[in-house]
Amino acid sequence: MQAGKPILYSYFRSSCSWRVRIALALKGIDHEMITINLIKDGGQQFSKEFQALNPMKQVPVLKIDGITIGQSNLSILEQVGQEKQLTWAQNVITSGFTALEQILQSTAGRCCVGDEVSMADLCLVPQVANAERFKVDLTAYPTISRINKTLLSLEAFQVSHPCRQPDTPAELRA
Repeated sequence: MQAGKPILYSYFRSSCSWRVRIALALKGIDHEMITINLIKDGGQQFSKEFQALNPMKQVPVLKIDGITIGQSNLSILEQVGQEKQLTWAQNVITSGFTALEQILQSTAGRCCVGDEVSMADLCLVPQVANAERFKVDLTAYPTISRINKTLLSLEAFQVSHPCRQPDTPAELRA
């Protein structure tokens, strides 16, 4: 396998990309970032160059140790359709958060599972951001809100935040 500096193909607002950025920051893995704008020019993920990298045409893509790994969920929002996205997202997030809030009653410490950051936390913070983006009322989820606030105070979550990425539009920057 080929070693070298990992490369992350990312979009600032992609929650899937954010999870990878958090993991890289937590582990202190120095990497190069190549931004793929999912909107500009009809979506840069549809370019022939990017399709050669990831035939699924999705971000994030992480090239590390000679391996290329990709995953995303934007295609689901596209399938739902623009006019139904808000209601669909609110329903899905509310359903998931209702179950998660109950689960966290028996697992949470400072983080989702005890006091150490786990994969659950890497998934939680971007999903809370999605909830805020889609105007989900979080008052029914005090444990989720508390954990999210705790995690956002950690450096790895701060440096990986969508408002601090090189491709973040100026009006959305921190």
